[in-house]
Amino acid sequence: MAVFDNGERAFHTVRNLVIAAVVLLILIACWPFKSVPTGSRGVLTQFGAIKGIESEGLVIVPPWQQVNLFSIRAETAHIDKATGSTSDTQPVDVDLTVRYSILPDRVAEVYEKYSHNGDLQSYVQTATQEVFKAVTARYIAPDLIAKRSQVSNDILDLLKQKLEKYGAQVINIDMRNFAFSDSYMKAINEKVTQEQLRLAAENRVKTVEAEQKQKVAIAEAEANALKAKADGEAYATIKAANAQAEALRVQNDALAKNKDVLELRRIEVERLKAERWNGALPQSIFAGAPIPFMQVKQD
Repeated sequence: MAVFDNGERAFHTVRNLVIAAVVLLILIACWPFKSVPTGSRGVLTQFGAIKGIESEGLVIVPPWQQVNLFSIRAETAHIDKATGSTSDTQPVDVDLTVRYSILPDRVAEVYEKYSHNGDLQSYVQTATQEVFKAVTARYIAPDLIAKRSQVSNDILDLLKQKLEKYGAQVINIDMRNFAFSDSYMKAINEKVTQEQLRLAAENRVKTVEAEQKQKVAIAEAEANALKAKADGEAYATIKAANAQAEALRVQNDALAKNKDVLELRRIEVERLKAERWNGALPQSIFAGAPIPFMQVKQD
């Protein structure tokens, strides 16, 4: 009897465990509370048909419906060696990185037509290739380098239009490693070298011209200084001559007005001669020369 009771109790225990497990599985399968994480949307489907879009947070889902997580976070698509050709028929390729995200109000459309999780990399890569070809065809090869910022903006604007029909918005693009054919790059390098040589030659010419102008300016300054000095000396000489002439004129005027002064001067000169005579007669007397005064001593 005890053995029967133990077997019955074991049977009931196993049965209860099985029932609890089944109930637990049913609860898990039919649990109505779901959560949608930040940066996602919940796509409610019923037997494959879209019934609604849920935002982040707690969502109550009936057992006959399913919530599918759909990312609206920024995604990245890498396009290696996007190829194109310039308007002057130069082949060019570039590496591009495109950052994009799904428009929240287009989630249902994208889920139904293009992607069940928000990943549109294949569409973005194809669209970017097409856009790059279209944009590079607008430019000649040198402008792709010289106007890189403008080229990038053109690609961005055209790509936005292209991806809008897929329900995606372009956040930004990065361009790297513009590359042309080897022959063209060689030609560019040679042209740059020639341009640098030309600029260097022009700079040398400008330097020589500046030095020559400096020398001319110095020479002109020295010449002006010498001229100013000569003018000053000439002016001083003229002033001195004028002063001397004026003094002589004044003296002559004074002598002319007073003849007694002339006579007095003559007498003074004769007196000085007499005082300086040593008593010796001249050896030769020229015609018209005055005979010196002789005193004859009388005994």
